[in-house]
Amino acid sequence: MTATEPTEPTEPTEKILPSPEYVQSLARGLAVIRCFDQQNQRRTLSDVARATELSRATARRFLLTLAEVGYVATDGSTFWLTPRVLELGYSYLSSLSLPEVAQPHLEKLSHKVHESSSVSILDGADIVYVARVAVSRIMTVGITIGTRLPAYATSMGRVLLAGLSDDELDAYLEKLDIQRLTEHTITARDNLRAAIVSARENVICVLDQELEAGLRSIAAPIRNAAGLTVAAVNISTPAARYSLANLHSDLIPPLRVTAADIEQDLAIVNR
Repeated sequence: MTATEPTEPTEPTEKILPSPEYVQSLARGLAVIRCFDQQNQRRTLSDVARATELSRATARRFLLTLAEVGYVATDGSTFWLTPRVLELGYSYLSSLSLPEVAQPHLEKLSHKVHESSSVSILDGADIVYVARVAVSRIMTVGITIGTRLPAYATSMGRVLLAGLSDDELDAYLEKLDIQRLTEHTITARDNLRAAIVSARENVICVLDQELEAGLRSIAAPIRNAAGLTVAAVNISTPAARYSLANLHSDLIPPLRVTAADIEQDLAIVNR
């Protein structure tokens, strides 16, 4: 284009303005908190100003204010967050229900092991799914939130039954109508009771194709602060993908970690 050629008019860039209720100082203060992370646990004033795109004077005012209210500490040259920042997360966690607490942990677990995972509770003779991450369709029955399955033939069900007292377990077994769902389903009451007691002693249950042929699953209990089983978390997988030995070596350790993480968050919620 030469100097004599006309230029095409450019459209003005539309600028999105914040709403009238937007509090800029609060947003900036939160940005200062968020600029601290695992890689940057301690920052100088210049670091904070650069990370938040604030002037040094503005960043200094926010840091000193946060230090005054206890969220930041300083030695005069560097700044770092204090444990009091956890109170902000506690306010969020304390408003959550079991499904909301469990869901991000299930997503993390499923991403790690590349298998479907779920959380359920015991309701009478059934388990009820309350949270789930499905990696693939591995059952003929579509599992969604609210799906009910017989507790005696599921890994989560046996873990939940293991949390009952002996008297409660005996009363459950006495009234139970056991159906043979596959050729592997335990149908003898004494054998079923032994399997449930084993899940109690091992704090884990491995189920091999008792609910559906070709499906294996493992489950662990989720306990409250009093040590009572309130829910169960599981991983389900095609039998062809994992041998029983590989279930123990590859899937049980991350499942236990997930159960412990959910328990930890529930303890905060119910504090």
